[in-house]
Amino acid sequence: MTKILLVGCGKMGGAMVRGWRKDETLDIVIVCPSPKEQSAHVTWIDALDKLDPAFMPDVVVLAIKPQQMAAVLPAYARHADRLFLSIAAGKTLSHLAQLIGSPHAAILRAMPNLPSQIGKGITVVTANTAVTSQQKQLGQSLLESIGLVEWIDEEILMDAVTALSGSGPAYAFALCEAMAAAGEKLGLAPELAATLARQTIIGSGALLGKSCASTAELRVAVTSPGGTTAAALLPLMDQENGLFPLLEKAMQAAYARAKELSS
Repeated sequence: MTKILLVGCGKMGGAMVRGWRKDETLDIVIVCPSPKEQSAHVTWIDALDKLDPAFMPDVVVLAIKPQQMAAVLPAYARHADRLFLSIAAGKTLSHLAQLIGSPHAAILRAMPNLPSQIGKGITVVTANTAVTSQQKQLGQSLLESIGLVEWIDEEILMDAVTALSGSGPAYAFALCEAMAAAGEKLGLAPELAATLARQTIIGSGALLGKSCASTAELRVAVTSPGGTTAAALLPLMDQENGLFPLLEKAMQAAYARAKELSS
């Protein structure tokens, strides 16, 4: 069996555990200050010193807050010869290796996003040079429990990933808010405007997931020449003040902040 030592079990850690429970080949130990009821293949402990010495993890998954890393991670130095998988935002591979106390530790750094909580996320992963191809396959299979997985070779791109997919769900939610607010100003009741905006975003996302067409092709398909959608797209597609330059400005701000946090 593949042995997993999960450190922390918040929203993202919990999402992974829900996916892992379906795989009976996984033996999971969770280190969490507030342990839950034990179940098949899942053991909860409230501190690392409660770990059975006979339990040798194949992978140590770090699902704690970034600001907790410095205090928590050094205690796991005894597992420095195991694979480490971190989902903590902003913590670089070199910084993690330093906290583990081994420059040769095999480490994967992953950036999942919020829809991972329902198994619909996208996670981007990068690895240091100590990670083997077999360990990459293990990381891939574990992260697939919360959605799609993409790999990048250059860790420096993780800040751009954070700005796009990491922060991206907030952009979609803000768009939904803006649509509902605009609907209210056109005279719709707040509840109806919110329902229309929400279901439009939900339905469009589902269509995007099912369709082989590009986003541009889907946009054109719903835009009749001279129609209402075409009129709405004129300000949205404006090259100076429209949606594209606005999102670029927003993502540049997120990118700059991500670089600050990872430095």
